[in-house]
Amino acid sequence: MNVYWEMTQACALACRHCRAAAISTAHPDELNHEESLAFLRQLPEFGAPYPQLILTGGDPLARADLYELIDEARRLDISVSITPAATPALTRAVLEKLKAHGVEGLGLSLDGSTPERHDSIRGVPGTFDRTMQALQWAQELGLPVQVNTLAAAETADDMPAVYELLKPFGIARWSLFFLIAVGRGKVLQPLTPEEGEHLMEWIADTSRIAPFIVATTEAPSYRRVALQRARAEGMTGEQIKASGATRGYGIRDGHGIVFVSNTGEICPAGFLPITTGNVKQHRIAEIYRNSPLFQQLHDPANFEDRCGVCDYRTLCGGSRARAYSATGNPLASDPFCQFEPAHAS
Repeated sequence: MNVYWEMTQACALACRHCRAAAISTAHPDELNHEESLAFLRQLPEFGAPYPQLILTGGDPLARADLYELIDEARRLDISVSITPAATPALTRAVLEKLKAHGVEGLGLSLDGSTPERHDSIRGVPGTFDRTMQALQWAQELGLPVQVNTLAAAETADDMPAVYELLKPFGIARWSLFFLIAVGRGKVLQPLTPEEGEHLMEWIADTSRIAPFIVATTEAPSYRRVALQRARAEGMTGEQIKASGATRGYGIRDGHGIVFVSNTGEICPAGFLPITTGNVKQHRIAEIYRNSPLFQQLHDPANFEDRCGVCDYRTLCGGSRARAYSATGNPLASDPFCQFEPAHAS
């Protein structure tokens, strides 16, 4: 269970695919310190094992009370990871302090294998160099890192080079984020379904030899691709499980994932911005378990069209965010997936 908290919309970068459409200043209705503490104290209501809290933004380093809030989450026995922006504020001393306060994981974005490619996506010169420096510091400090890379028409051909660049750093996980047209992401070009299938086949092959976990974000159909390839090769069930082909089984927007905006709105995911409540007035665990939208997202039998009759609907379920972005219906089929179920009409 992952709870993503967009601590602030404030950020010094101008990333071309930013879901939050972040700006340089905080929203006037951003959760204040007391409201933030009250929200954190709701998280144990999910029950054991407690969810993991991922601090995101904007740039969470822009919150003046960041370390106090991390301390409160750790006091509650909530594990904490953070995805800071690669700005001059991201120093070795900051990483040391984050680790000292109990942060267990760091998320960094790397959208190109060269400064020119990466910085053109991030909108500010120097972010590539700062990201690579942060990777080096994290390795030296023993801080586990997940690297997130945008998968879009502008970046797909660069994936092998990004992979080679990351290999020496001992990261824990590399996740390729398949573009959703939300926020500023509408100015970029998503991959076509055919291009996406080709890239996912490359990911499946690369994951077999990579020194770290290779996964996808907003492309749950990758699980279907990986499973199909493993079965075609005659792998046993145990071999398939060990290969990671079914990693993330059943997790999707609103199921195993919940998002809280900087103003407290509760949504199924950051890329699925349908508000179901607000932590200022509602209990997040109650909303996650019982709100009509979340209940629909919990059960793939509610999905429509091809996703509703697909043999892989429990394993995958399609990107609910992409379905919503394309059709306005979060239960519709994911238009990115090419698979034709046997029972499709």
